[in-house]
Amino acid sequence: MSRRALIGGTAGAALTTMAAPASAPPAGAAVTGGAEDTSAALLDQWAQAEGSHPVVPDVARAGYRLGSPLPTPRTVARVTDFGARADGTTDCAPAFNAALRSVGERGGGVVLVPRGTYRLSSPVFVHWSNVVLRGAGREATVLHFTRTLDDGYRPARQSNGNSRWSWTGGQIWFVAAERRARSESEDYAGTEGWLLGDTLAEAGAASRGQRTLVVSDTSGLRAGDMVVLECDNPPDATLLMHLAGDVPGTRSYDWPRRAPQLVTGSGGQYVQYATLQWPVRVEAVLGAHLVRLAQPLRYDLRPGWPARLRAPGPTVHDSGVEELTVRNELVAMTAHNRHPGSNGVCFQAVHDCWARDVRVENCDLGFGFTTAKSNTLHRVAVGGRSAHHSFACRMQSHDNLVDDFEIEAFTVPVPSGAVHHGLNLEGLSSGNVWRRGRMAEGTFDTHRAMPFENARTNITLVNNGRVGGSAASGPLFGARIAHWNVRLTNGSPYAVTIADVAPRSVTVGVQGATGTDSELTPDFAGDLESVIADHGSRPRVTDLYAAQRERLRLMG
Repeated sequence: MSRRALIGGTAGAALTTMAAPASAPPAGAAVTGGAEDTSAALLDQWAQAEGSHPVVPDVARAGYRLGSPLPTPRTVARVTDFGARADGTTDCAPAFNAALRSVGERGGGVVLVPRGTYRLSSPVFVHWSNVVLRGAGREATVLHFTRTLDDGYRPARQSNGNSRWSWTGGQIWFVAAERRARSESEDYAGTEGWLLGDTLAEAGAASRGQRTLVVSDTSGLRAGDMVVLECDNPPDATLLMHLAGDVPGTRSYDWPRRAPQLVTGSGGQYVQYATLQWPVRVEAVLGAHLVRLAQPLRYDLRPGWPARLRAPGPTVHDSGVEELTVRNELVAMTAHNRHPGSNGVCFQAVHDCWARDVRVENCDLGFGFTTAKSNTLHRVAVGGRSAHHSFACRMQSHDNLVDDFEIEAFTVPVPSGAVHHGLNLEGLSSGNVWRRGRMAEGTFDTHRAMPFENARTNITLVNNGRVGGSAASGPLFGARIAHWNVRLTNGSPYAVTIADVAPRSVTVGVQGATGTDSELTPDFAGDLESVIADHGSRPRVTDLYAAQRERLRLMG
C-alpha cells in the first residue's frame, strides 16, 4: 500500500500498489462522467473485499433497518384528544406524554399533532417501540419548548460545572423507561448506554470482514434478533491499537497517559469503554455453533479480547418523529460546555428509529446519538441562533445515517468563549454516515475517543467550526475515516483533509481547499498509511454511501 499517496488534481502522482485500474461504474451508481480516477478504483477494491478494505470504510448498511426505506404507520391518536391546544397559553407537555404513553401501551401507531404552535414546558419522552410523533409539516407544526432541560427536567452538572446537556439529552427523547430511570438514579453521572441482558453465546476468533461466527451455543439465538457483540478492552491497549489500524505509531503511543478514559486499568476509564459494544442482527443460525451476521465484522476478534453475544436489554425500536419544528425559547448561547439544554432530538440506547422532515431551532444540541444503532435522520435541519453541537454521535453509536441535512446560517453568531463544532463523531463510534449535506456553519468535528470507520460524503460547507474533545480521551481518529466529495466554499481544509492525522483513512475529491494540511496535531508518529486522492477535482464516485449500496444491490 502506498504511503499517504497524493493523487489527482495538480499532483499527478500514481497510487502505486493501492489502486487497481478503474472499471466502468455500475448502472445507477452515484458517479459522474469524465476521466477515470482513484475514487472508482477504490470502490472496485471495496466491492472485491467487502468489509475488509484497509482504508475504505464499509458503510453500505448505515441507517434504519440496514438502510431500508422508512415506514409510514397509520394514525391512531391526536394530541388534541389528550388536552393539547395550539392556543399559545396551554402547557401541552402533559398531553403529549399522555398521548405517547397511550399509543405505546396499545402497541404503537402515529400520534398526530395538527397544524399550530404548541407550548411545552418540559421534554417529551418516547419510551415505547413502534410509536411515531407526526406533525402536519415542518412549517405547519411547531413545538415551542419554553424551558431548557435544566429548568424543565433536571440539571445534569459535572463536578467541574459543565453541563451534560451540552452533548446529550433532548426535548424529544427516545429512550427506554428503564434506561431513563437508571440515569436518574445515578444523577446522570454513571452509565449512558445499553442495559445489557444475558450472555447468549461466547464468540470465537474471527477476522474483520467475516459474517459467519463460531459461537459456543446457538440455542439462545434466533434469525432477526438484535444482539450486542461485546468484546473485552484489555489493559495492554491492543484492541485500541487495532481500531486505530495497527499502524506503527500505535505501538509507541502512550495510551495510559494520553487516553486514560479509554484504557482499562488507567484509573480514569469511562465505564462505557470497558468493553467494545457493537449491536448487530443475527441473519441466520447455521447450526449448533455457527451464526451468520447481517453485517461484516468491523474489527478482528482475537483470543486476547474475549467476546460474547449478549441481549441488548430494555430499548426502543421502530419509533420516530416527523414533519415538525422543535423551537426552543431564544436564550443566549452560554460559554463552552455550560449549556442548559436548549436541545432538539436525542436517540439514546435505541435502534432502528428515525427523524424525518424535522427542523430544530435555537439549540445547544440539535440532533444527538448516544449509544444509538441504525437510526436515520432524513431531511433534517438546524437553524436559529448558534449551536454547540448541531449533530452529535457519541458513546459507541454505530451505523446511523444522516441524509439530506442542513446547518443553516446562524441568526445569532457564536459568542466569545463558546464553540460550534458541526458534525461530531467520538467515543469508539463506527459505521456512521453524513451525506447530501449543506453546512453554512461548522466543520467535520472528530472529537477524540477514537471513532473509526465512518464517512462524510457529498457535502458542501463553509468550514468555520472547531474540533473538540477531552485531552484525556485519546486520539482524534481511529482507522478508516472517509471524507469523500467535499466542496469547501471558504478554502479552509481544516479537519477535512485528514491524511496527515487519521490512520489508514481516505480523503477523496476535496474541492476548493487552499492546501492539504488538516491543521490538526497528529496523535500517532510515523507513517499513517492514509490516502488522499482526486484532490481538487470532483470524483467520479460522488457519494460513497450510495455507490456502496448500489454495488451491494448488484452483487445480490
